[in-house]
Order: sequence, then structure tokens, then C-alpha cells
Amino acid sequence: MINKRLLIKNLLAHNDENSFYDKKRKIDISEKEGKAKFLKHICALSNSNPKNNSYIVIGVQDEDNKIIGVDFFDDSKIQNLINAYLSNPPIVQYENIPFPHLTDDKVVGLVTIRPIDEITSLRKNIWKYYGGSVFFRDGSMSMPKVFDIEIKDVNSKIVAAIESHAQNNIEHTLDGVFDFMNKRKDYNPQYKVFKEYFVLCWSGQKKDVKDKTFYSRVDIELINEQVRLFFSTLDEVSISYDEESFKIIEYVNLGLQNSYKYYPLEETIIKFEDNVSYTIDTELLFKPPQFDKKVLHHIYNSNNSISEKLIKGLKLNRHEELDLINLPATYLICYLNSFEESIEKLKQIKPYLKANYKNVYISYKEAMRILRKVKYS
Repeated sequence: MINKRLLIKNLLAHNDENSFYDKKRKIDISEKEGKAKFLKHICALSNSNPKNNSYIVIGVQDEDNKIIGVDFFDDSKIQNLINAYLSNPPIVQYENIPFPHLTDDKVVGLVTIRPIDEITSLRKNIWKYYGGSVFFRDGSMSMPKVFDIEIKDVNSKIVAAIESHAQNNIEHTLDGVFDFMNKRKDYNPQYKVFKEYFVLCWSGQKKDVKDKTFYSRVDIELINEQVRLFFSTLDEVSISYDEESFKIIEYVNLGLQNSYKYYPLEETIIKFEDNVSYTIDTELLFKPPQFDKKVLHHIYNSNNSISEKLIKGLKLNRHEELDLINLPATYLICYLNSFEESIEKLKQIKPYLKANYKNVYISYKEAMRILRKVKYS
């Protein structure tokens, strides 16, 4: 089993960007341009490596390979995006890899593109790229090319050697458990061994509500691979497990006018097999709450007024500052109730929230994460 933290270190230490490996400061698939560029790189790496895995490492400075990290990214719907836009789509896995020097909310993103030995192309137009386009890697660049020759397998031995040097061992596993338990000692850290091999660690602030137990500030890591499977500072999560599987149900707190309710968002089941493999299955449970349209019109217009003042640099009054706290969530509710322009208006004030209202910006990212789950299901 590959230790993904070691794999990233080996990729950074021994290779410049090339035909099987790319690195990025960040990606943004919430916008068409970012989505198109990401799909282009997936297409190019897949086509250039018909026999071996290829990788994209996200959260690294290009000049000096400094690991600066990115936000935790839930990849559960990324394959849906790839299937929607690519013909002969490869199997793509996005994993969140924690590094000891990064803050709790930062990880390194690792994208693994599995070989399919087929030519991948864009299925339809996106941004400035046309449907039918075929991309390949030319050194460190992803370039459109006309495919008329057989692709030579030049990377398999190199990639196999890199992956071999990143194999996990008992020392790495024990170090990972101790690191997790020490780092999360304030949040009730626990571990369990599945199938006498897989070590799963998790932690969270426990809260009992009636006959149910929920956790917030949840962190879940598969220690064998040094992969963070789940992280959230806001949501409530229920956790259950048996000898073969580990299940979480994620809830989101939504409402209007001081009346809030927890809605189940998504169920994730990690199932461990006897053949030293595991699967992660997710199912969206979310049913968008519906509210009175007259109330929503009032909130929508109020949000628009606050947004316009932020853009113009005008000072908010005390009442507007209180409404701003809930603005990302209420814009999301408006969107889920057919106010189609709500999300675009929310995106317009992203830089103002990021620069001046840290807590509201965290809520913004949460709203966009929920939207991404719903959109690509």
C-alpha cells in the first residue's frame, strides 16, 4: 500500500513537471475557466500515460516546491464532472494528504489518473476549448495535438520506481497513529484496526442530542495511506462502525429567522475487504428545504443590498453586520428555492468576504461545498 505523503515527497524531490506529473498552487473548478483547465490537464496526462498512473500535486509553489497546502476538498463528485465532459474518461481520484507543518484546515491535494489505454478527448465545448479536442503532455505543458501515431510507453518504469519507494511500513503507520492522537488530544481521538491491517483514526467534539450522538470538528484519517478522508469545522456528523465498515452521515444546519434544523447531507461508507483493499461509497441524502417565497424575496433583496454595499466599500450598519453572518447560507437557501442568480451574487462578494470577514468566508466555502455536492449528484 502506498503512503501518499511519501509519494508526494518523491514526486517533488526527484522530478520536474513532465509527461506523468504536474503540480499546481491551486485549482478552482467552481468557475468555467478553472474547470476547463483542470479537464485539459486530466485529458493530457491520461493520453500521455496509457500504461501507468499519472499525478497532479496541488498546494505547491512552482518556483521552489514549497508545500503551502490548500483547503480540504471533498472529491466525491469529481468523477461525475470528468464523465460529463470527457470521452473515454479515465478513473480519477482526488485525495487530501495532511502534512505535519500545515495548519489543521490545510492539506496537499493529490490527483491520481489511472491508465485506460484509450484516447481521451473533450466531449463538448467548455470555455475556449472545443468539443473533440485531444490534449497531450509536451514536457511540462498540456497541449492540443492531432493524434495520428501510437503512444509510446516511456514512463512506466520511472513511475513504478517512484511508487515502490513510497510503500508504507509498520514504522510509518505507528508514527501516523501517534501523531494523530497527540495532535487531536483535545477532540477525543480514537482508532480502530479493520481486517487486521487498516488503521483508521478519527476525532471530534461529542454532543448528545436526545438519543443520538453527534460530532463536530471531525477529522478522519486512513493512517496506512496518510490520507485525510473527512474534515469539517462546522458540520454535525454521526459515526458508526462494525468489524468491516466505517460509516458517517454528515448533517448541515440550515434555516431562516432563528429557526434552524439539521438536514442529512451525505452518507459515506468505507468498507474494508479481506484482499487488503477498501472502497468508499457516498450517497447524497440532501432534500433541499422549501420556504415561503415572500419571506425569501425579502431576504434575497436584503442580501443584495448588503452585497452592493460591500462591493462599493460602504460601511454596514449593525443590523446588516448581523445579517451578513448568515448571508452565504441564506443565499444558498434562495438558490435551492429557485432564485437562480443567488449563487452568482454570492460569488461576486467572495474577495470582500475573504479579505475582511474570515468567519463569513468560512461559511461561504461551506455553502459552495454543499452546492457542489448537490450539483454533481
